[in-house]
Amino acid sequence: MGLDKIFQNQKSGKREAHQQTASGSYGMAASASAEATKAGEQVLRDGGNAADALIAMQFALTSTEGINTGIGASGFLTYYDSEQSETKVMNGHSKAPAAVTSDLFLDEDRNVIPFDERSTSPQAIGVPGIMKLMETAHKRYGTMPLDRLIDPAIKLAEKGYRVNALWERTIEQFRYRMGEEARKVFMPNGNPLKEGDTVKQPDLANALKIIRDKGFESVYEGEIADAIVAAVQDLGGQMTKKDLLDYQVIVEEPLWSGYREFNFAFPVPPDGGGFAVAQLLKLLEPFNIDQYDPRAWEKYFLLAEAMRLTQSDLAAYIGDPDFVSIPLEGLLHPDYLEERQSLINFKYRSERMEFGDPWKYQDGKPNRLIRQESAEQGMETTHFTAVDCWGNVAACTSSIERMFGTGIMVPGYGFLLNNDLTDFSPKPGGANEPDGSKRPVSSKSPTIGFHDGKPFFTLGSPGGFTIIASVLQVLLNVVDHKMDLKEAIAEPRIYISADLSVQWEDGIAEAAKEKLNSIGYKVDTGYKVKTSDSRIGDVQAILINPSTGYMYGAADSPRPGMAGGPEELPKK
Repeated sequence: MGLDKIFQNQKSGKREAHQQTASGSYGMAASASAEATKAGEQVLRDGGNAADALIAMQFALTSTEGINTGIGASGFLTYYDSEQSETKVMNGHSKAPAAVTSDLFLDEDRNVIPFDERSTSPQAIGVPGIMKLMETAHKRYGTMPLDRLIDPAIKLAEKGYRVNALWERTIEQFRYRMGEEARKVFMPNGNPLKEGDTVKQPDLANALKIIRDKGFESVYEGEIADAIVAAVQDLGGQMTKKDLLDYQVIVEEPLWSGYREFNFAFPVPPDGGGFAVAQLLKLLEPFNIDQYDPRAWEKYFLLAEAMRLTQSDLAAYIGDPDFVSIPLEGLLHPDYLEERQSLINFKYRSERMEFGDPWKYQDGKPNRLIRQESAEQGMETTHFTAVDCWGNVAACTSSIERMFGTGIMVPGYGFLLNNDLTDFSPKPGGANEPDGSKRPVSSKSPTIGFHDGKPFFTLGSPGGFTIIASVLQVLLNVVDHKMDLKEAIAEPRIYISADLSVQWEDGIAEAAKEKLNSIGYKVDTGYKVKTSDSRIGDVQAILINPSTGYMYGAADSPRPGMAGGPEELPKK
């Protein structure tokens, strides 16, 4: 059985010195921030469940990874409730203000506004959903009081956080995106923070205390809501208090996809990442990836061609289901998948991967279909996950989109506002065009894997469109190649877009690159990701042995991530 082999290859033991791996029987947390993981780990140690730990981690990340997430963020959360044997997806993705129209990102001559300009504009700010998402998770599944979950984040913001190398690199690279308020935090007195500096965030601590004392509603109808609206409107944005008041989290059934003997639960549209990984698994399944060496050119070729197929379908058909008809059944229909698989051959890359016609395999009324310009999703986000000793599993990907979001920080409250509306295609006419009260398409993919109805794997990643590539490849490395979890995450990754732009990491074999070049992929002119200071994505993952309950956690490099869990049964 494949599952047995997976767990035979895991390397158990105490947490490693670099803290990126851990194993144990009593719960596990993993995130891209050591401080956030420790907050979640302590909640598990004190008898909290996976939902409690996840909420504590989100708040801690607000203090330690405010460049990527925070009170102004959005997110998707996939949750398995072991008592009910039930899996749900909570959609806390940003919505457009009601006043938004399809020409949101066009200038007076109806040309698309350049990305850097539109993504730092107040017009790019979506109604943030992350605090409503945490509120929903807390009400449905949480067991601990809110103050217990938020106090570690307040301490981090108030008493000081030691700046890491990631902050230093990010501030230096993206300082041009920061507005005046953000510069006060990240570049005090005009001096960019450096690794080893201690940064205190009193305004953020103030905001967190308001949420602790007055509840999540303070972000949507109280003091913080007023401050958000004032910050947006003072700069010419369209968000109103009613937009915040009207925001609701959607709780729904996951999108399920089988692969070999396993089933995987993904977010549903307007999340495009879940659909993409689900379709990719079905496209690749007949090719038997496990017959190839993990670094064989055939494997990379299959990944590349399948990614192009899926991204073409995603761009054509995926949007907010409240606004467009989505042929999800057709896109995953066996006959449609076989039709798409026939486009893959090992002689030469396909010249052009057009979207297919899934409506042939599903009843419904198609939308007007056009070749749509892809949205330019931000490359940085954050993923975090927790499993408790009772078998509950929580996985969340949250984001303010691009590094520093819009760069607009709410005065007096210390958090950045997202640029989530750049997830819309900037040109009107397609399934993902801007519209009032519409959610743009996201690539977030918080995933839970099951075997015989029991969870065995949870993972996710940041990285815009590369989220899909990262989640897929780590999943295949574990399921097909039976790698140790940390090794599966560390294995070099590749990303190919629909328009043939290539990203690849250190470690891809030269022979494989030469072969890919010879059959039409211009790898050498692509973007090489130096894994010493960057990755394609940043995967956080936990494996759970369904038979024993033993868990293995791993955090990606080079972000300062960590995995950890209680070393004894929590008292509750």
